[in-house]
Amino acid sequence: MEKFRVGILGATGVVGQRFIQLLENHPQFEVAALAASDRSQGKTYSQACTWRLPGDMPEQVRQIVVQPPAPPLDCDFVFSSLPTDVAKAAEENFARAGYPVISNSSPHRMGSDVPLLIPEVNPEHLALIDVQRKNRGYDRGFIVTNPNCSAIVIVMALAPLHAKLGIESCVVTTMQALSGAGYPGVASLDATDNVIPFIGGEEEKIEAETLKLLGRIRGSVIDEPAMTVSAQCNRVNVSDGHMASIRVKLSQPAKLDQLREALASFTAEPQQLKLHSAPEKPIIVRNENDRPQPRLDRDAGNGMSVTVGRIMADNVLDYRFVALGHNTIRGAAGAAILNAELLIAMNKL
Repeated sequence: MEKFRVGILGATGVVGQRFIQLLENHPQFEVAALAASDRSQGKTYSQACTWRLPGDMPEQVRQIVVQPPAPPLDCDFVFSSLPTDVAKAAEENFARAGYPVISNSSPHRMGSDVPLLIPEVNPEHLALIDVQRKNRGYDRGFIVTNPNCSAIVIVMALAPLHAKLGIESCVVTTMQALSGAGYPGVASLDATDNVIPFIGGEEEKIEAETLKLLGRIRGSVIDEPAMTVSAQCNRVNVSDGHMASIRVKLSQPAKLDQLREALASFTAEPQQLKLHSAPEKPIIVRNENDRPQPRLDRDAGNGMSVTVGRIMADNVLDYRFVALGHNTIRGAAGAAILNAELLIAMNKL
């Protein structure tokens, strides 16, 4: 099988490293180009990058010379994990130059003509690619984004319930891992023996992105659901794994078993297409009183499954439950890679 040549923007960061780790031995992709900030440019990747993930840096990327995050790059498309302050212009430049951009960065997520994609939830939103090309004068290029790392976990759990029962309102409290802040992230004296009840911009992202993700495509626009979402976000002293305590008010009466069945039986297009990175069970329901837990459940489905537990009736809204996902895999690099696999399956790449 001929492989697509991949470029990675922001290759030396934590998410960039996770891209490289997940793409090692991928059947459809090979890493052909790496780009990063000024201080890394002109060096080989092994010189520029201090490897932070378990295991060794993959041998095939060690001698690749790091380039500026600007076209041209010798690749077929790019994954972007660029910092917010440079991602907007850089990603637009690549799209305008004819490169498909599959982004983990935030600046373009809420663009009205940009697909904000979870393949199991809203693959039909890829129809916006044609709208985007027309609006912006792109030829082969386009921008597709994956959501905020917590929004992915939350929406994966909400989607089957909304599809089968309808959701009127949702209240979410997140407990987010330190790795979500990048490296070096939260200072040790702030993180140790502590919970930080503020993550800049995070609550707004969850509230807005959830509605876009669960919206229905109508022509060239997305109709958002008549749902209210309220989020509070906390940084906790956990290395990896974002957890969300979720309460929902449903649009119709439902029994507890109906919620469990909707979640446990959920599969979607990536599973039907047998995409390489798609977990066999996108949602794993745990029945133990004390699950999910980050240390025990974040790697479920090779880090691509969302684990849901503590499903029970709620005294204020209708039901409550806890959802957990790996923030740098399902919430970041793995999500973008699955998006690329879906784009190939739908002949968009």
